[in-house]
Amino acid sequence: MLTEFSGINAAQALINGTRDLLQDATFTERHRTSKKHFTRRRALTFMNVIVFLLQKSVRSVQLHLHSLFAALGRLEEAVTASAWSQGRMKLRHTAFIELNERTVLEVVYHRPSDFEVRRWRGHRLLGIDSSLVRLPANELVGQEFGWVECKNTQGACGRYPQARLSALTDLLNRIVIEAKLVPWGHGERGLAVEHLRAMAAEDLGLLDRGYASYELFAQFQAQGPRFVCRCPKSSFAAVNQLFRENVAGRSVITQVRVHHEDRAAIREAGLPEVISLRLVTVRLSTGELEVLATNLLDQERYPTSEFGALYHCRWGIETYYGLIKGRLDLERFTGRTPEAIRQDVFATVFLSNLESVLTRPSEEQLRTQSEASIHPQQVNHAVSFHAIKSQIIPLLLSRQPVEQLLEQLRRLFLANPVSIRPQRKVPRRKQSAWRSYHYQRNTRKAVF
Repeated sequence: MLTEFSGINAAQALINGTRDLLQDATFTERHRTSKKHFTRRRALTFMNVIVFLLQKSVRSVQLHLHSLFAALGRLEEAVTASAWSQGRMKLRHTAFIELNERTVLEVVYHRPSDFEVRRWRGHRLLGIDSSLVRLPANELVGQEFGWVECKNTQGACGRYPQARLSALTDLLNRIVIEAKLVPWGHGERGLAVEHLRAMAAEDLGLLDRGYASYELFAQFQAQGPRFVCRCPKSSFAAVNQLFRENVAGRSVITQVRVHHEDRAAIREAGLPEVISLRLVTVRLSTGELEVLATNLLDQERYPTSEFGALYHCRWGIETYYGLIKGRLDLERFTGRTPEAIRQDVFATVFLSNLESVLTRPSEEQLRTQSEASIHPQQVNHAVSFHAIKSQIIPLLLSRQPVEQLLEQLRRLFLANPVSIRPQRKVPRRKQSAWRSYHYQRNTRKAVF
């Protein structure tokens, strides 16, 4: 069920692989906007631009540049914010996508290492969900991703650009396998179909009720992966019947046919017109009934009693968006062009995966040490992200032994753990617009 340990340290392999890739001339050639870029000896080299973006800071660009070159021991090289704006446009955002695929995903899933890939009954649990991202008010950005028109009782009162970020996330291992940034008008279900190409046949997708549709379920059936999806009322006749009965712990296998209005589109796509679904009812702690649709039809291998805990794992993708929008301050972009926005987004995705791999040994150590405690402990991710951002220059740009740097980080990860309280329930209170604004402006803390 878990990857076999063969003595390879995943964190060391990841850092060494990233260092090698950043120094690879062909990697630079693939991800520069012109053959002329990054050929002359300048202060803002290809590697410096990559690291600067990974170190995304809430400070001004000029202060951040000063700290970068001070850390490099080259403070005498004057680099202005204007020079940075020109330098970053020489880089394609695809560099971060390839870094993620060839370092993080390669080490975690394709190379034997000490990173144990957690699974549920032999399946990776992959959450699919999207989130709307507010973008800087810029005409080019609005043309690229689309505008949102604001209205009140007096009529139109402005507009702002917005994008949709969709992520395919390994929930048990906190690894984003694939991310897509598209205009906000793109539908979630269409993006989920695109994510299917990055899933293996034994993967298990967890989906929220906004994804419940015959076409998407048929796509899963046709392409192989398993799924569990929460169904809203009025989605299918059999689902409506279970809601009316209002009995938890039911498991029903039923045949579902495509609606006659959608039959032509289903035939054109080469999808089956009839699929078998298993419907499972779960009672939430609030007393509400939840109906889950799945193609896990084997009731002995997948007991009905386990579906409540299984579907709860989907919450991991919600907390992921909270992490990158809150702690990592994703929407505080460092540029105002479509390419700058993509750079920030995919740099954040890579950084979040890097943190998941580097903190895994400390997570395991804290879990073992606190087994006898009432509340198990885990790494404080606000601390770990700040530590990694602070050490990203020696990690990726220096020749200092990786083992020494990882040991320093491990001590920081273990220094301030937080307790896990899975049964804690905090009632949600709808805040006024003023309180929300005050929190975002004066209280919320980013990690760097």
